[in-house]
Amino acid sequence: MKQMFDDTLPFDVHAITTPVTMQRTKGAARCGFKLRGTKTVLETLYQSGSFKVRLPNVAAGTAPEAVLLNTAGGLTGGDRLSFEGDVAEGAQAIFTTQASERAYRSLGSDAVVDTRLSAGADSELAWLPQETILFDGSRLKRSFDVALTGNAKLLAHETIVFGRTAMGETVHQGAFSDFWRVYRDGRLIHADALRADGNLDEILSLAATLQGAKAMSTVFYAGDDALTHLQAVRDLIDGLSPAKGVAGVSAWSGKLLFRAIATGSAAARHMVEPVIRQLRNGKPLPRVWAT
Repeated sequence: MKQMFDDTLPFDVHAITTPVTMQRTKGAARCGFKLRGTKTVLETLYQSGSFKVRLPNVAAGTAPEAVLLNTAGGLTGGDRLSFEGDVAEGAQAIFTTQASERAYRSLGSDAVVDTRLSAGADSELAWLPQETILFDGSRLKRSFDVALTGNAKLLAHETIVFGRTAMGETVHQGAFSDFWRVYRDGRLIHADALRADGNLDEILSLAATLQGAKAMSTVFYAGDDALTHLQAVRDLIDGLSPAKGVAGVSAWSGKLLFRAIATGSAAARHMVEPVIRQLRNGKPLPRVWAT
């Protein structure tokens, strides 16, 4: 019988490899609210891929909450998410996230997250996501663009955590960039840019960056009453424990900007939650923050 296989092939068949295409997360969502009578109601909703929007029940008389959810469970190199949110004239709405977003180790490319928001005249828009946690080797590139019309109010929060301190994690290498642009009636009123790439542990240990802190938070408020909140936020800062971190606040030209660095995720929350409540005139935080 003729031999079916030849063990003396002139090359090593085991050395033949086929490049593996890694599966990447893609997701996009849009969510808009409008005023119907005296009540804010959902106007538009679109979701695709791994990006979902949930609309939980809220107490009567309170702003609706749109909860964003990445069903992929996290981000890694090559992933891309985009979200568009709109609050029409006179309406109020909160955009938040179901849990902390996690950026995992990348094989080389960036995970990209783009957010675009708009708010009509006499509206109130709150962007209150939970923390973003960066793991060692992660690469995350984000953009945040907001268009305000007339006297629309914006409250925006972001907290970035470099590794889970409770797990003893350290982010040695990685890249993170975050670009904020806020416009009112087409005019740029706030711009913020951050980029860190390389040995993040060394970069963040410097006095000019985080001085060894593991989390950083920003709370930005744009509204004609911004200055009236300044002293109250300063009083909150004075009551913070120095062991948890340091914070500062400024207000000018209808804007208030609060920044803090903290020892970890829990400490950052301890610092930003009372500030957010103050800027919301005592209204509670999104329900998912307590779960």
